[in-house]
Amino acid sequence: MPATHVMLPDPAVPPKPLAGRRRSRQVMVGSVPVGGDAPISVQSMTTTLTADVNSTLQQIAELTATGCQIVRVAVPSQDDADALAAIAKKSQIPVIADIHFQPKYVFAAIDAGCAAVRVNPGNIKAFDDKVGEIAKAAKAAGIPIRIGVNAGSLDKRLYEKYGKATAEALVESALWECSLFEEHDFRDIKISVKHNDPVVMINAYRQLAEACDYPLHLGVTEAGPAFQGTIKSAVAFGALLAEGIGDTIRVSLSAPPVEEVKVGQQILESLGLRKRGLEIVSCPSCGRAQVDVYKLADQVTAALDGMKVPLRVAVMGCVVNGPGEAREADLGVASGNGKGQIFVRGEVIKTVPESQIVETLIEEALKLASVMGLEIDTDTGEVRGHE
Repeated sequence: MPATHVMLPDPAVPPKPLAGRRRSRQVMVGSVPVGGDAPISVQSMTTTLTADVNSTLQQIAELTATGCQIVRVAVPSQDDADALAAIAKKSQIPVIADIHFQPKYVFAAIDAGCAAVRVNPGNIKAFDDKVGEIAKAAKAAGIPIRIGVNAGSLDKRLYEKYGKATAEALVESALWECSLFEEHDFRDIKISVKHNDPVVMINAYRQLAEACDYPLHLGVTEAGPAFQGTIKSAVAFGALLAEGIGDTIRVSLSAPPVEEVKVGQQILESLGLRKRGLEIVSCPSCGRAQVDVYKLADQVTAALDGMKVPLRVAVMGCVVNGPGEAREADLGVASGNGKGQIFVRGEVIKTVPESQIVETLIEEALKLASVMGLEIDTDTGEVRGHE
């Protein structure tokens, strides 16, 4: 019986999104468009002392290399404010200044050339009295303002009204501050209403999406350590993004910021909102497995890590689902009895000893990239020639 050629979708093209995108106005954060029909961007925040310019720029460079598109830096002191100009000038991606408590740092960030400013109205004393000046300065500089409302720093008047940081309280706070800027004819605004409870956060963003057309920055604040924070963020972002809500995201983890970017990118790829890169599909193992699937999957992942190629690689451990799953991938292996059947685009091309599976998959990944017209830098894993 002749082999059946399986027509696989173009790995560089994401699947159709689950829902149409919410219509929002667009603002420019430096060179990155946010809102409208612009792609959803991934953000993170530096953990260095902003006043330490070299360390901050080094971390920004690491984030940029990981795929971060916009970075936020904290500005709690005058030394930090003084460092903004050098950081904004040398950063390869737009820099947002994160301002709390002191309105004067907002003006310092604008003067320093930051791409945007994030303000937290709940913990800036007499913030409402400064809105007119801030709006005038931001408009003159052509930069947007993110109004960032957090459950942990909600205005005490709203705490008294609602009893706690409810979704309604977060939304009322954000819309109130927007209205103050609107009085000064300033609408280059994006909004975030973060909460550590994904359910409250989801409800808040749904209400905001109905109430305004400003672009929305999604975040679960204080999400927790890497595992817990990833789960909470994926649940919350997945629910909203699947409904077309959200224009930028930041996964807040108690982990190095590059991990935030990796998780954020994977969430977007999983929802078909970003061109996918390398994806490892592996079975969870079971009593049928005839190979150590955990070890094999880890070895393949480590071997291909950093290879930014839009390929789906399947690592399967038995003859029940293995061949079928491997055929659905661009490249795959179905293992058993000390051997591995290597599949490329749905067809078995060879059977190799278990000890040669990893090196064979690497060889075939490089061949596939070449066939797709891609050139891979073997030192960095970067792909050239792929749009």
